[in-house]
Amino acid sequence: MLYQIYEAQRNIMEPFAEFAQAASKLYSNPLTPFGQAPFSQRLSASYDLMYRLWKDYGKPDWGITTVEIDGTEIAVHDRVEIDKPFCELRRFKRFSDDPATLEKMKGEPAVLIVAPLSGHYATLLRDTVRTMLKDHKVYITDWKNARGVPLEAGEFHLDDYVHYVEEFIRHLQKVYGNCHVISVCQPTVPVLAAVSLMASRGEVTPLTMTMMGGPIDARRSPTAVNNLAMNKSYEWFENNVIYRVPTNFAGSGRRVYPGFLQYTGFVAMNPDRHLSSHYDYFKNLIRGDDASTEAHRQFYDEYNAVLDMDADYYLETVRVVFQEFALVNGTWDVIADNGDLERVRPQDIKTTAHFTIEGELDDISGAGQTEAAHDLCTGIPKARQKHLEVKGAGHYGIFSGRRWREIVYPQIRDFILKNNQGPQVGAPAKKKSRRTAVEA
Repeated sequence: MLYQIYEAQRNIMEPFAEFAQAASKLYSNPLTPFGQAPFSQRLSASYDLMYRLWKDYGKPDWGITTVEIDGTEIAVHDRVEIDKPFCELRRFKRFSDDPATLEKMKGEPAVLIVAPLSGHYATLLRDTVRTMLKDHKVYITDWKNARGVPLEAGEFHLDDYVHYVEEFIRHLQKVYGNCHVISVCQPTVPVLAAVSLMASRGEVTPLTMTMMGGPIDARRSPTAVNNLAMNKSYEWFENNVIYRVPTNFAGSGRRVYPGFLQYTGFVAMNPDRHLSSHYDYFKNLIRGDDASTEAHRQFYDEYNAVLDMDADYYLETVRVVFQEFALVNGTWDVIADNGDLERVRPQDIKTTAHFTIEGELDDISGAGQTEAAHDLCTGIPKARQKHLEVKGAGHYGIFSGRRWREIVYPQIRDFILKNNQGPQVGAPAKKKSRRTAVEA
């Protein structure tokens, strides 16, 4: 019922949001009578803030159309490579008509970025993707909003997440001979499980596995997020945060952890910070500080866009990762496609180089939680393992922003290059096209 009440409220507020947007534009336009009114700039700013607070935020666009490589702007086109019921494997394909640039791009490593399925859309990693494109072929898991997935598509479990990662890794290996995997936040756990299971079966595993700010062992330096999951029972989560999707969505009837509840939790973690940010936005609108107001809009367009998570996946993640600690205790069994149970054994990974990254000020995944993966991956030689703590960085700072671009990325790039062993096998050669631009 709560979901239906929220949707009714959202539908009621929609015309008011549109009115606020129109009023803001009227009062900000000096060519209209409204723009000549006393305090017009303040009124415009007030209506603009109302619009931002009341509007509905959908999935943001990726917006990556070019990338600069060696001082030259290279065109980028994103496309869906594999379409699964709950996820799209999205590729960012680079194009160039310069033979030298094309040859360089063709020889660069292929990287699978596994984005978190924990509230926000994968576009939260836009800066990660854009930066990686400078030196890599980039793919990313673009998770779908569960409220848009019909019941006929079936359920989605944590085991399915692991199998999705395995399938995507095999796809890149088939095309390029092998690949590198980067997981950010929540997917560090299912990615480690996927690579472990592949190793246990004797499959070829990725050349490198980079884990950033994830809860491999949430018992270490537990944060407020960890404490909530550890101190509430499984039944509490099932009874208090799980609702069915209303009839006005394609996924009508599906049990989900709604995005609006997740958003409420995000804001509740730092309410003063968000209140201060919105007040600063109001003042910057009055001052006419376009750069600051646009930065605010871009951040909150992303931050306020949330998706529903399938209930089975969410509840199993709470139980396996934050309550049973099944990965670090060596008790996690994943159901294989044939129905058999497979034990997750990170110690079976032998040939994949391993890099963990943490932010010194991370309030989502505490200190040592990601580094704990090294204690599990005992089969990987120490010489091929690496850990980095980024001083002064919070959770988002390790994959977005200045510290990501200047400190973290160069080390990831060098780690991948160092361990990019063996020639990569490319796809079959294509016939030459009459087009002037070619792709890589």
